[in-house]
Amino acid sequence: MIRLAPSILAADFAALGAEIDRVAPEADWLHVDVMDGHFVPNLTIGPPVVKAIRRHTDLYLDCHLMMTDPGDYLEAFRGAGADSCTVHVEVGRTAELLGATRELGLGVGLALNPDTPFEAVEPWLDRIDLLLVMTVHPGFGGQSFMEGVVPKIESAGRAVRDRGLDVVIEVDGGVDARTAGRVAAAGARIRWSRSSCWRGPSSSCSTTPGAV
Repeated sequence: MIRLAPSILAADFAALGAEIDRVAPEADWLHVDVMDGHFVPNLTIGPPVVKAIRRHTDLYLDCHLMMTDPGDYLEAFRGAGADSCTVHVEVGRTAELLGATRELGLGVGLALNPDTPFEAVEPWLDRIDLLLVMTVHPGFGGQSFMEGVVPKIESAGRAVRDRGLDVVIEVDGGVDARTAGRVAAAGARIRWSRSSCWRGPSSSCSTTPGAV
């Protein structure tokens, strides 16, 4: 089953409520990109915006924390209405962060950047619900899909199947009609974060595979 998660980052923030209403009929989740200006060279949103989104929709809110110190904010995001939080293996303290996320009752996600080998996340697969494989460098939308990441998606898919784990593999970055089939065949059951959902009518979410 392929699920769709339009990224809030691609929406018109001046009309965010209306934008969410427009994509909601086709969306399974909303993907909330949180950037701290330190772990990645960009700033986006924090718990107050997540709280406003939660008041407006019942959709599952998946918060991707591109932050150097995500542990300092997990409780705030939970309080704001997040359903799951995904942290990056590159920031370290992985056991602590995954444990804290689980203790708060949030869905537990772990992300890895394009240059990070699959082996960095493999030991943690039995402690997570979601593995987010970045197919662009995090920080900005509109980048081209990095073909060299496909073998990593395949490795993740094999490991999840071989170990019988209930882990969803998400791909984020540059996925479009040309590359969608490849990542799905590689093992991703993708929450696609797609700019196409926000640029056109909501029906474009279901007819044009793509991702931010």
